[in-house]
Amino acid sequence: MNSSLLIWIILAPLLGAIFNGLLYFYHIKKHKVDDIYFALIGTITPFISFLITFSLFLRMNEENIIFKQHLFTWLNVDKLNIEMSLLGDNLSIFMSMFVTFVGWLIHIYAIGYMKGDNGFGKFFAYFNLFLASMLILVLADNPIILFIGWEGVGVCSYLLIKFHYGNAQNVLAANKAFIVNRVGDFGFLLGVVTLFFALAQVDLSFGTIEANIGNVSNELLIVSGFLLFVGAMGKSAQIPLYVWLPDAMAGPTPISALIHAATMVTAGVYMVARFHFLYSEIEEIGLFIAYIGAFSALLAAIIATRQTDIKKILAYSTMSQLGYMFIAVGLGFYSTGLFHVFTHAFFKAMLFMGAGGIIIALHHEQNIFKIAQHRASLPIIGTTFLIGVIAISGIPPFSGFFSKDAILAAAFQEKQYLIWAIAMFTAFLTAYYMFRMYFIVFVAPNHHNEEYVYTSKTITIPLLILAVGAIGAGFLNLPAIFGGSHFVDTWLSQLNSKQIHMDHTTEYVLMALSIIVAATGIMAAYSKYANFDLSKPENETGFIGNKFYIDEIYDSIFVQPTKALSVFIDRILDNKIIDALIMNSSNAFVNIGKKVAMIQNANVRFYAAFMLVGMTCIFVYLYIKLGL
Repeated sequence: MNSSLLIWIILAPLLGAIFNGLLYFYHIKKHKVDDIYFALIGTITPFISFLITFSLFLRMNEENIIFKQHLFTWLNVDKLNIEMSLLGDNLSIFMSMFVTFVGWLIHIYAIGYMKGDNGFGKFFAYFNLFLASMLILVLADNPIILFIGWEGVGVCSYLLIKFHYGNAQNVLAANKAFIVNRVGDFGFLLGVVTLFFALAQVDLSFGTIEANIGNVSNELLIVSGFLLFVGAMGKSAQIPLYVWLPDAMAGPTPISALIHAATMVTAGVYMVARFHFLYSEIEEIGLFIAYIGAFSALLAAIIATRQTDIKKILAYSTMSQLGYMFIAVGLGFYSTGLFHVFTHAFFKAMLFMGAGGIIIALHHEQNIFKIAQHRASLPIIGTTFLIGVIAISGIPPFSGFFSKDAILAAAFQEKQYLIWAIAMFTAFLTAYYMFRMYFIVFVAPNHHNEEYVYTSKTITIPLLILAVGAIGAGFLNLPAIFGGSHFVDTWLSQLNSKQIHMDHTTEYVLMALSIIVAATGIMAAYSKYANFDLSKPENETGFIGNKFYIDEIYDSIFVQPTKALSVFIDRILDNKIIDALIMNSSNAFVNIGKKVAMIQNANVRFYAAFMLVGMTCIFVYLYIKLGL
């Protein structure tokens, strides 16, 4: 059904970005603009997007329809036809709902966090643009439009990671994120091109691709599916393209929350789910995706156990949780993976925002041991942080339990016991390193008098709202054994997702094992860190503490050889060969020109003599010819 509202879901934050950008330019031209105007524009526009999305959700739920909006024909050349169209089906509306809602709360949080920053208005312009780019990605009706949003979130992440560009490390982190993602994006683009030539269709909409996917050879499907997933590896920080994500914590905490909870890193999972009709045909690539997810989850969890930066611990936890999501979508449980995306958005946004509140209170200190040594009393942040830690650890009845347990059950049901075992061990590590962080920051005795630190309501109110989601969001897909109706699975039935079908006894046993594993991780963290001696803090040393030296290996294999090749091309090939050839040739012509130019010296006597010589030569020539 046609709907003109879809474009306004995107336009609201996009116009907010434009207005805030123009207002900021006016502001820096010595016309002082109060921060409240930037904040109002920056927070109202995402809320408008949420209201529109929610209204479409209610209508879809009542009438069982999907929405489409054709804007214009972008390109129509021979067999290539690209329509600028938007799709509001169950999947895109589901994603848009929590992207706009959680994004709106993060925008509110940013008011308090960025208060007093000289680039306050610019920040909200970038922030709105980031959200608009993610909504383009989610609502796109074909992979080309999706790619526009895909690149948009990459550019915005670059702008926001290096927001405080006066610090060189921030710029290096932004460059790293941008370059690593370009590797993945190249794979994604090649996957789309492969799919286009394989289909030989005039229309690249998702509906047309799905309808004709059976006409494509299995070999080309495998190539396309693999290349598309390379893009997901970059965006969603999976092995081997994950190294940008921890460094991206250099940006202000609100952008960290937005990247990890509502935008960018979830794009890869969404893309695989959007191409469910493709991956259902190539189960071998699906299994490859699941294994990449499992090993990414494990690697990130292991590294997180030795990290000391509060934001980097959360960054690695995001990579780990994304690994769980890819296990689900790789095995064909698309709605299960997206359900974890949904629950994760609430507790991960809350954890990052809580970490940001702590960082502000402690004058931008991010080392968990130093935070603990100078701990301040932050009751709301402390309580909500604990809720988030419990949720991500998979303790019932918090939301993370239901979504993570469903993924574990999916792996077990598919008889992928190695993936299931890795995911279970990762669950133990998750509970361990998350409660390690909590016990150090909030519980371990520091022998200092605690003082109450005021925290802005724009920080605490979003935390309280997200805490409700972290606790209750799991009930939206409550398993049948608890009397639930699997609402999320039903809503996303268009994906033809596999469902959990096992006897109740097995399901109860798997749940019990999951709880025991998480509880064991918590107890291990408690025994070591609840009474930890903060005067002897841990350091990021050793094999794990140095993140398995992966960054150093990449630097040796990729960065330094590329740099050496670039220097050779610049200094030898370009400067001494190509430039030398061109410059020597040009210098030769210049020298010839200078000699020839001597004829044109504006001396009348020279010209007369030159004419006389010429005429003499002519007379001599004629005399000789006539004489002969």
